Amino acid sequence: MSEEPSPQRCGFCALIGPTNAGKSTLLNGLIGAKIAIVTHKVQTTRSRLRGICIEGEAQIIFVDTPGIFKPRRKLDEAMVEAAWGGAGDADTIVLVIDANRGIEEDVESIFKHLNKQSRKCVLALNKIDLLPREKLLKLAQACNEQFPFEATFMISALNGDGLNDLRTHLAGMMPPSPWHYPDDQIADIPVRQMAAEITREKVFLRLHQELPYASTVETARWKKLRDGSIRIEQVIYVERKSQRVIVLGEKGRTIKKIGELARAEIQESLGIKAHLFLFVKVRDKWTEDPERYFEMGLNFPGRKKK
Repeated sequence: MSEEPSPQRCGFCALIGPTNAGKSTLLNGLIGAKIAIVTHKVQTTRSRLRGICIEGEAQIIFVDTPGIFKPRRKLDEAMVEAAWGGAGDADTIVLVIDANRGIEEDVESIFKHLNKQSRKCVLALNKIDLLPREKLLKLAQACNEQFPFEATFMISALNGDGLNDLRTHLAGMMPPSPWHYPDDQIADIPVRQMAAEITREKVFLRLHQELPYASTVETARWKKLRDGSIRIEQVIYVERKSQRVIVLGEKGRTIKKIGELARAEIQESLGIKAHLFLFVKVRDKWTEDPERYFEMGLNFPGRKKK
């Protein structure tokens, strides 16, 4: 007698944690491809991003969320709301903590929030290569005293240590269900938004010291040309004229380099030739404009959901 095939499983897994805990790096590692931007600048991820992977008979839809921290302005509030919204909609949660930083104030706040809910949650202590095993075990014990985690994993998102075990465990936590996406799809993000995110990453990496946090990128035009290539026009928005000068650089060198790096990665991601044109505009107090939040997939604080 032939064995019956295992039933398919499918579900959502939210990656949450404080800023710079390594959630986006972890998402890319679990998927096996770069779909989330990664920089050294805090609060890089602004909206929820879905990454999809197949593990055995399970399809896991990972939701990368903005870092959770104490909000100081409207954009902060929107990002934290998006993070907890992603967690609230998921079948299970992975709390990612930077092991080297341990239980900081933002982590304690997350523990308090989790204890108010009845949710399945897995703990992932990241960057384990920076601490001796004894300290890691003490940290794991301290975290589990704060919240009853389903399981604890020691990982290094950067070099891949522990990711296979984590992915296998999460696959077993997914509920029985048909898959939501084709088996060759690894992300659920509009290509226009993905291209804008790639450019935003290059802006951050190039200007992470000079440029303030309040900058954003929007894809203004996307046109397929007769030869099969695409023409992309994007606008980098900043809040002040002095910031525009920084992005442009002397004789336009900075914006040219950003464009070269972004175009190369966009072409690699899409698999087609791209012509990228970047413009830098000043949009005073764009963080107070509800329309900009909509473009990033965020709710404007204070605005009632429809």
